Amino acid sequence: MDPLTVGTIAPDFTLPDLQGQPHSLSSWRGRIVVLIFWSPECDWCQRTDGDLLMELPGWGEVVRAVWIASNHSESRNQIARVASERGLPLVLVDEHQQTADLYSAQVTPHIFVIDTGGVLRYQGAYDDVTFHQRTPTRSYARQAVNALMISGLPDPPQTPAYGCIIYRELA
Repeated sequence: MDPLTVGTIAPDFTLPDLQGQPHSLSSWRGRIVVLIFWSPECDWCQRTDGDLLMELPGWGEVVRAVWIASNHSESRNQIARVASERGLPLVLVDEHQQTADLYSAQVTPHIFVIDTGGVLRYQGAYDDVTFHQRTPTRSYARQAVNALMISGLPDPPQTPAYGCIIYRELA
């Protein structure tokens, strides 16, 4: 799968939330959208969830964070339980990994930041933590959102995503 091109319109999608209500990316036009391909089993996601939840109040209504659960191996009950425990405001279920495929998301967390006009402005890792560097020195997602809030562009616009693999259905 080829990654999406930063600077192009982000592909629209419609997915259900945990109560079965549909949500479309296009309905958030006019807001900065942070998509987080997410897994309740991934330790990398657990770490970034807490950090992102602390950022959201400071960003206010201009930013919409959306967690997307795409792992074939995880049940809706497990997703709902962990989302509730962590206080995630909106989790969508990508049951057949179609949206993960559309975005070429390979791992969790894989972050996509979309500007108010629907243009993809950042994709990749949440921050610079890896197996060899356990303490973050920079949050790419935070920097991307903050740049867009002042009408700038994220730098860098893309980094390699880092985390747990997304398990897909076998064909």
